[in-house]
Amino acid sequence: MLITTSELESKLEQSTLLVIDTRSFNEYSEGHVPGSVNLDLFAFHWVDTTKQGIENFNKQMEMIFSFVGIDSEKKVVFYDNVSGMLAARGVWMLEYFSHPDVHMLDGGMKKWKKENRPIETKQNASQPSKFSGKINPEIISNYEFILNNIDTLKIIDARSDEEYNGTIVRAAQVGHIPKSINIDWNLNINGEGTFKSDDELSKLYQIPKDSAIVTYCQGAYRAANTFLALKKLGFKNVRVYLGSWGEWGNKLDLPVEK
Repeated sequence: MLITTSELESKLEQSTLLVIDTRSFNEYSEGHVPGSVNLDLFAFHWVDTTKQGIENFNKQMEMIFSFVGIDSEKKVVFYDNVSGMLAARGVWMLEYFSHPDVHMLDGGMKKWKKENRPIETKQNASQPSKFSGKINPEIISNYEFILNNIDTLKIIDARSDEEYNGTIVRAAQVGHIPKSINIDWNLNINGEGTFKSDDELSKLYQIPKDSAIVTYCQGAYRAANTFLALKKLGFKNVRVYLGSWGEWGNKLDLPVEK
């Protein structure tokens, strides 16, 4: 699911390529990959994973991906400042819709600029499409799935240590989902802004490969980055908890640990 800067530059003229800058519009305006369109993905938190909530999430995503011009023929590349959480969220969501050709630019704009690759500042208008995809329920989790399988799941909390232990408060309850382990998503990335090597990531995620894993954070952005790191390592059974702590920590009937 990763594409290198050199690979992307070699494909910029392809008509089937769609490059999506997931940063803020201000950052996009200051310089972006030529031909890329802007979709600030940080605007789309979702904290309702009831059955109706997931159905509404699916509809919203179909509308957003239609607006930005994704269809089944497109090779889609999301990028961020680094191999970050916004681009990861984009990749995970398109994987959720079973898109056949979706990637993250490894290293993002940091690496692209460092290598003096071409940059433009003009705004590129999206070419709306009619997006649809086949939902893959195997890579998403709601709160009920975790609650019902809490004794058998490996739950990875991708937040900071302070959020995990409750010294930083971002919900009505403090702490973490019971039995979850804390591996800060920042540890997935090296100083260059790219994903760490498989050897380095394997030392971070010393979990049996056949484990059923759920990742979460505050709003399923950092958790999506951890999803990509685990998929990079070859883990097969990984889900992202869409509601994350923004939902769990605010549902007072759900259990927490401190």
